[in-house]
Amino acid sequence: MISILIGILTAGGVYLCLRSHTFPVVLGLTLLSYAVNLFLFMMGRLVIGKPPIISDEAGSYADPLPQALVLTAIVISFAMTAYIIVLALKARTEMGNDHVDGKEIR
Repeated sequence: MISILIGILTAGGVYLCLRSHTFPVVLGLTLLSYAVNLFLFMMGRLVIGKPPIISDEAGSYADPLPQALVLTAIVISFAMTAYIIVLALKARTEMGNDHVDGKEIR
């Protein structure tokens, strides 16, 4: 079920990244970052009700490394999205359109 959601987010993100306007490209990159975050989170073998700290009697435990990677990826994707939005707004004010290549399609 989660792998289908990761596939849908990835496909939607790639589709939106290939658009000619900047706003769908920003949304596509955001969807791709969500897909990567979900993939990293699921690779950590999330176990509900298990201790996050390894003790002597714990048979299975939650791996904290993917959770730390997801937190780092969230911060990086937020910074990337903010930077791309600033670049898109600057390009729109200078060129007068919001096309990725700066040329108006007629």
